[in-house]
Formats: sequence, C-alpha cells, structure tokens
Amino acid sequence: MERFVCQLSRWMTLAEVACVSGLCWDTVKEIVKSDLGKRYARIPLQGFKYLAVDEFHVGRKGKFLTVVIDLESGDILWVAKGRGEAALARFFRRLRKSRAKIQAVACDMAAAYWGAVLKYLPGVAVVFDHFHVIKLINKKIDDLRRALQREADTLGRTYLKNTRYLLLAGAENVPEERREALAEALRFNEPLATAYYLKEDLRALWSQLTLRLMRKHLDSWCQRAMESGITQMVTMAKTLRANATGILNYPKHPISTGKLEGINNKIKTLKPKRTAFVTRHSSFSNSTASMNQKPC
Repeated sequence: MERFVCQLSRWMTLAEVACVSGLCWDTVKEIVKSDLGKRYARIPLQGFKYLAVDEFHVGRKGKFLTVVIDLESGDILWVAKGRGEAALARFFRRLRKSRAKIQAVACDMAAAYWGAVLKYLPGVAVVFDHFHVIKLINKKIDDLRRALQREADTLGRTYLKNTRYLLLAGAENVPEERREALAEALRFNEPLATAYYLKEDLRALWSQLTLRLMRKHLDSWCQRAMESGITQMVTMAKTLRANATGILNYPKHPISTGKLEGINNKIKTLKPKRTAFVTRHSSFSNSTASMNQKPC
C-alpha cells in the first residue's frame, strides 16, 4: 500500500491520492513524507560547482524557508526553516566534509547569506544576483516617486498618477501607448528623470563584456549617482560600492538566482492550489454524504 501511495503521489496531489486509495489525507501525507525522508535525507554533495541560495516567505508572519539548489541541474540540495547563517550552517559543514569543489555561490546582498559563505566556504566566490540589485534600485525610485507625489501641487500629482509600473519596468517593456505618459512624468520631474535614467544605465552593467569594462561602468555610475544629490540614489551608490566585489564577480562566474526564484514561485503557487482542491473535495464529500451515498 505504501508503494502504491508513493507511486500515485508522483502524478497526483495528496488529496487525489487519498480519494483513490480510500485513506485519509493525513495518512497519505505521512507515507509520502516518510518516503521523501528516506530518499533525500542524505543527498550526495560531490560534483557541484555553482550554487544558489535564497529564502521565501511561507505565508505566516516571520516564517521563512531557506533553499539551496545546484544551478547546473536545478536540483534542490537543502531546505531549512528560517534564513541567514543559522539556516545554512549545517549544510555548509556537510559541504566542506564532502570536499565538493564549489566555485561560486549566487545570492542576494543580505549580509547573513554571503557572510555564511565566506565563513564556511573560504575561497569560494560570492556573486550578487543582478535581479535583486535592480529590485533594490526600483524600490529607491518608488520611494522617490512617493516623496515627490506628497510634495507636488495638483498639476504635478496629475503627471505622476498611474506611473509607478511605467517607472519600474524596463524601457523596452513600456507599452507603446503609455510611453507619452512616462515621458511627461519625467519631463515635469527632474529628480525622477535623473533617477530613472540612472536605473536604466545600471541595467546595462551586466552586459559589459569584461571585468575592466564592468568596473569602469560601475565606478562611473556611482560617481554620477553621488553627484545627483538625490538621497535615494546616493544611498544606492554607497550600497553598490560596499558590495562591489560580489557584483564584479559576475564576469568570471555569470550566474544568478533566477532558476531558484522560479522554483520558489512554483512552491508558492502550489500551496493555494492544494488548499483549494481539499476544500472542493470536502464539499463534494459532504454533499454525497447528505444523499446517503458513501463518499470517496
């Protein structure tokens, strides 16, 4: 029966397996959980070169899971409750004992993650994910937009209205019919225009062909951001300068956490679907029971 349940679980949700097998959902879950524990409790850690580390929110306040994957195969190597060094210490100790020849680890700029890499894997390069860098400057631009909107007069607020996603999107992704609205918002808000064009120029950082060109581009960008006098851009420049090593490791190790972000999104997408299926299944069982029929 356990083998039957485990085979079905590879193609069905737990609620569907419970319906087919006649077992309750909790029993099916424990069978599958036990099987997964036996098969994945000790994953071999040899042969990996590039890792990605990231966390995602599990739906309750303050509850996070940290996930580590092999970037070449996409296999999940480690999942732990919490985030930061505490969630990675055991994994990195096992990794060192396995003598895996890790070359680089991709992560965001959270000090807890790259600090754990430097502590437990000395000599391994840390590569800061460029999507997280762009996400950070988008947040700075959004903060600036809100500040300008609070201070603007009625006409200024009109030009800023409904421009949030236009400002955060890449220039090539702005719909043709909305480009004039974006141009007007930038024309009447000089600080916002300066920040926007700095953001677009920063996106070009990762298209530089060599380390020398990338370092030159980053130095130039930080200098212009500091000279702009815009608080949000000055803060961003200081952050990039403080984390320049991890950013400039990209030409030698062109990796990111994109694949891991996709896996995390799949996990988050599956959770509400399972809940919805259980709800529908419960409603169906209750309705059949009320008709004096045996529920599945």
